[in-house]
Amino acid sequence: MRDVTDLIGRIFLATIFIFEAVDSTLYFEKTKQAMTVHGVTWNQDFLLYCAIFLLITGGLMVLFGYRSTLGAALLLMYWVPVTFIVHDFWNCPKEILREQSILFMKNIAIIGGLLMLAGKGSGRYSIKKLLATTRVT
Repeated sequence: MRDVTDLIGRIFLATIFIFEAVDSTLYFEKTKQAMTVHGVTWNQDFLLYCAIFLLITGGLMVLFGYRSTLGAALLLMYWVPVTFIVHDFWNCPKEILREQSILFMKNIAIIGGLLMLAGKGSGRYSIKKLLATTRVT
């Protein structure tokens, strides 16, 4: 049962990152506008292409369980700075303080999930396990 929950957890965890990559790609200009609002103005195209690369690559690695520790590290390289830049509830006006603090804590929980994945690996149902146990004759 634990192996099944590991797989389901990886699927759910990867979904948010893959969705964000697709969303950032489809709404590239709006994402750049959001970056400007949050004070990220240096080389936006480069940063956004890097973010999309990290999200897709890391998300797929986590989803398929292939080098999931590296995938989790790639996602953390994106998710940690974005969490502190976008959901800086300590700088927000009182009207949105509660919403931003909840979103910040949600992202912290996702960071915890990525750290757990990095620490314990992808589990039994993964491409890595499949490749390791398949014999080519």
